[in-house]
Amino acid sequence: MAKKKAPVKKKTETYIAKAPIRRLMKKEGADLVAAEALDKLIDFLEKKAADATKAAIKVTKDDKRKRVTSADIRKATR
Repeated sequence: MAKKKAPVKKKTETYIAKAPIRRLMKKEGADLVAAEALDKLIDFLEKKAADATKAAIKVTKDDKRKRVTSADIRKATR
């Protein structure tokens, strides 16, 4: 008889879709991509994006503007 797997815990909310990230990983040479590895990479990317956004908002406020621009993101990520 086959063993039953433990139920998979669902994440609350993600902003990055799995399919494009999986395609990117395969394009870079990964033949098989585990779901857990995909989830870890998406978590990492979301945290980095949130940090960059917070820093860009700080740059924007320092310049006394409301709109975050690509230049703000560039400054925040350097």
